[in-house]
Amino acid sequence: MKWHHVADNWPAFYEAIIDRWPGVDESDLDEIDGDQRQFLRLIADVEGLENDEAREEIREWLAGEIPADVVMDESHDDRSIRNSAKYVGDGEDEYDDDARFGDDDEVPDDGD
Repeated sequence: MKWHHVADNWPAFYEAIIDRWPGVDESDLDEIDGDQRQFLRLIADVEGLENDEAREEIREWLAGEIPADVVMDESHDDRSIRNSAKYVGDGEDEYDDDARFGDDDEVPDDGD
């Protein structure tokens, strides 16, 4: 992932940051507000690292996948929806009532 994904969605990354660096406090993250340089200094301070070492740790963390629930890519979502049309048969209407599948009138099982 890129830093702009993190900075643009800063509060959504708090849990992932604290999981990776348990010594980081949420109030520190509030103050940083997505600033990469301040984050680098915080990680160096919390972990007792030189800036270059902290930079490498952050680089490794950024190399991971961006969580889907953090950043939604509308262009990707739209493309996925368009691509799913290939699974709708000819003559079928994807918006048609699905009662023929038998689930519209079912009463949910409440475990009794």
